Amino acid sequence: MPDEITADCVIEDDRWEAAGLDDLAAKAVEAALSWHRIGGEVVVMGCDDARIASLNADFRGKPRATNVLSWPSVEHLPHPPGEAPEIPDEDELGDIAIAYETCAAEAQAQGKPFDHHVLHLLVHATLHLLGYDHDTDPDAERMETTERAILARLDVPDPYGETAR
Repeated sequence: MPDEITADCVIEDDRWEAAGLDDLAAKAVEAALSWHRIGGEVVVMGCDDARIASLNADFRGKPRATNVLSWPSVEHLPHPPGEAPEIPDEDELGDIAIAYETCAAEAQAQGKPFDHHVLHLLVHATLHLLGYDHDTDPDAERMETTERAILARLDVPDPYGETAR
């Protein structure tokens, strides 16, 4: 398992440059991987809604914009519902794409700071790269609990709380 943690950003939409995606990605990936006591590399692409809609259509058959997508570098082994996944022993963990307009609209609608919402989505996507999912209620509960713990280290309030902070 690698010791170094790297988040490489590819900026396709200049608004991500202004929003500080490089720093946000570094914080989110570092927090998620160090929480698991592993290293690894994650590539994060900051794009717009049109680009992520195209990716969503190509890879998931859903031709619409979404907030974030992730592509793990390995196929994850099944795990019993609610149990932690087996963490991959890989240097390159996978890729993430995040859409500016959707993230901005969601943050505004939820009354959350933009950077907090982006950190949450990047932690969430990084956990997908590690094998977490939310296909069952027990898996969703485990993933959300893990997200809350990681985000607390970043001073980001519970994103699943009743009220926005």
